[in-house]
Amino acid sequence: MFEKRISIFTGHFGSGKTEVAVNYAFRLAEKADKVAIVDLDIVNPFFRTADVKDKLAEKGLRVILPGYVNTNVDVPSLPAEINAIFENKEYKVVLDIGGDDLGAKVVARYRNNIIKDDFEMYFVINTRRPLTDTEAGIELAIREIEESSGIKVSKLVNNTNLLQETTVENFLEGDAMIRNVSERLGIPVGFASGLEKVIGNLNNYAEDSKLMLGKYIKLPWEG
Repeated sequence: MFEKRISIFTGHFGSGKTEVAVNYAFRLAEKADKVAIVDLDIVNPFFRTADVKDKLAEKGLRVILPGYVNTNVDVPSLPAEINAIFENKEYKVVLDIGGDDLGAKVVARYRNNIIKDDFEMYFVINTRRPLTDTEAGIELAIREIEESSGIKVSKLVNNTNLLQETTVENFLEGDAMIRNVSERLGIPVGFASGLEKVIGNLNNYAEDSKLMLGKYIKLPWEG
């Protein structure tokens, strides 16, 4: 799952997209010398890469954040530094983008750079959240992202969870839904992500297609 130079993560509100992107970046940094993570999520002010920027930097990752992060401003003002990431092919890049049509429009600014490069566009799914709790809802969300970004989703990520209450049975119920969507849309399931107590007990995923998540992103009520 770490082969491509650019890995884009999108997903609906509550999918856990940013947590997955951050954990993916940490794992990627174990395999590549130069890794950058870019926060392009202008939609959701509660779950941002900025929350963990110091830990990422400590591990040697280059962290690129919009200028409005951790302020009262929420406008699509994006740093010129992002362009350098596309030009410098020495870096492997993780992009965390917003999970609705507005968020996807931001990455559309860089569409020409992305489609010329070696990339994967992941759609992170939590079937225990509204709007992606049915197969029809998942398919609609994917179409909206693709239409707004101008980029096709190339892999699905099963991140079905109820936080600490998640069971293997919960995850497998979501897995069945996601695999049905995968078959209909012709989009492969890229990997499974979640807490070790769940992911460690999955038999229908190869070891190299499991991403065990550490808890890095604070919930709004956690202060």
